[in-house]
Amino acid sequence: MTTQNNNLTLKILIGVLGALLLILGIFTYKFYNEEKQNKAILQQEKDLIESELGELITKYDNAIALNEVMDDHLLKAKERIVVLLDSVKDNDANLALISRYRREVGKLKREREKLFKLADSLTAANTQLATDLDSTSVALNQRIIFSDSLRTQNEKLAEIVERGSALTAANIKAEGVRVRNSGKISPTSRSSRAEKVRVCFTLSPNKLTEKGDKDLYVQVINPENNLIGDKLAVNFDQGVLTYSGKNKVFYENDALDVCILVDTAEGEIMKGSYEVNLFSGPRMISNTQFELK
Repeated sequence: MTTQNNNLTLKILIGVLGALLLILGIFTYKFYNEEKQNKAILQQEKDLIESELGELITKYDNAIALNEVMDDHLLKAKERIVVLLDSVKDNDANLALISRYRREVGKLKREREKLFKLADSLTAANTQLATDLDSTSVALNQRIIFSDSLRTQNEKLAEIVERGSALTAANIKAEGVRVRNSGKISPTSRSSRAEKVRVCFTLSPNKLTEKGDKDLYVQVINPENNLIGDKLAVNFDQGVLTYSGKNKVFYENDALDVCILVDTAEGEIMKGSYEVNLFSGPRMISNTQFELK
C-alpha cells in the first residue's frame, strides 16, 4: 500500500513538473516571438529615423545651394543632423534610444522650419536689394560714363600741359676737344688729338616748366656703335638710361647755355661719325652728329 502511494505521488509530481515545463516553454516561445517582433519594430523605427534625417540633410543641402546669406547657419544645423544620423547608425535600436532620437528629430524639424522661413525672408530682401542695385547701377553707369569722359579730357589736358612744360634744347653742338694743363679747352676735329667730347646747347625759355634743378644726360656713340664715356645707368619709371656724361643745372624758365664734358677711355675715340643724344631725365630733347678726321 505504501509503495502504491509513493508511485502515485511520483506520478503526480512528474505530471506537475511536465505541466510546468510545458507552460514555461509556451511562455518562453511567446516571449521570444514578442522580443523578435519588438526588435523588428524598433529596427523599422530606427530605419525611419535615418530616412527622415537623410531627407533633412538633402533639404539643407538644397537650401544652402540657393541661399548664400544663410550659409553659415544652415551649415551648422546640417552638421548637427549629420552627427545625429551617425549616432543612429552606430547604435543598436532600443526603446530608450529611439525615444531620444524621436525627440531630437522633432527639435531639428522645428528648427528647420524657423531657419527656412528666415532664409526665405532674406532671399526676398536680397531680391528687392538686387532690384534696387540694378536701378542704382544704371544711374551709376551713366555717372561713370560721364566721369570717364571728364577723366579722358583731363588726361588729354594733362598731356598737353606736360608736353608744353617739357624742357627743349636748341643750338646743340658736339665736338672733340683737348684739355690743356692750364684747364683751357680747345676744340679739334682730329681723332688723334681729341681727348674728350664736349656737347653744348641752349635750354629754351619756357614759363610752364617748373623752376629748379634739372638733370641733363648725354649719350655719345662712336663710329663702332659703342657708347663712350662714363657708361653709367640711371633708373626711371619708363626704364633705364645709360649715359656718357651728365650735368645738373638750375633752371629759372629763361634761356640757359649748358655744356657737358664727356670723359673717354683709351681706344674709344677714333676717326668717323659720332651720334649724340641729349636727355632731360628719361626724355630725349635733342640730338646731333659730328665728325672726327
